[in-house]
Amino acid sequence: MSADIAAAFVFLTRLPVRWPASAPDDLLARAVLWFPVVGIVVGAAGGLAGAAAIGAGVPALAAAAIAAGIQILITGALHEDGLADMADGVGGGRTREDKLAIMRDSRVGTYGVLALVIVQAARLGALAALLTAADAISAVAAIAAAAVASRAAPGALMAALPAARLDGLAATAATPSWARAAGAAVIAAGLTLILAGPVPAAVALGVGTAAAALIALTAHRFLGGHTGDVLGAAQQTMEVAMLIALSATGSSLWPV
Repeated sequence: MSADIAAAFVFLTRLPVRWPASAPDDLLARAVLWFPVVGIVVGAAGGLAGAAAIGAGVPALAAAAIAAGIQILITGALHEDGLADMADGVGGGRTREDKLAIMRDSRVGTYGVLALVIVQAARLGALAALLTAADAISAVAAIAAAAVASRAAPGALMAALPAARLDGLAATAATPSWARAAGAAVIAAGLTLILAGPVPAAVALGVGTAAAALIALTAHRFLGGHTGDVLGAAQQTMEVAMLIALSATGSSLWPV
């Protein structure tokens, strides 16, 4: 189990965790179960930084930027990169092959830039609302809840969709079992309920799941399956959708 957790942190963050020695070929597929646990660390770190900034008198939008920046530092902008690449590929290519080729290009195009600007603007607005509308502990809990739940999305897409390429991360990684993907979803839902409270959790999970499903349907329709970029796009879209939903129900958060 410890190897699975370590693999989850190696894959989803830039924290100084070593890839387990003598790792089996299916380690990443097994680690999917623990992806939501990684979200606790990422979300709590960002939320605490944002709450501390608010406590120090920093304006709400600047505090939100600090919270988002800490999360990006921890993850190495891995998911944001996937979002931009998927937007460029789906928006710019005519054929499936063209779209996949564009996604592999390290350069960011117009669609990618616009996707990042829109999604990050929505993230900052939601974070600012959470940090100012709720008490500090509830705000941190809500931010962590979105980070936790959204990290169940990659495992679900890996289990539900075939790999879009014959090479790359999606093709070389073993496919997670439905039990692992479902287990990650149960862990994510349970933690979200604890962190955010029944009504906000239900609303946020519903909205976030719909957003991730839209990414999955888009990937299936235009790419024929998932890639590493698709997984990142699903995580980002679900997290921001949940943050927006939680900011709208912020007064109902648990008084932790």
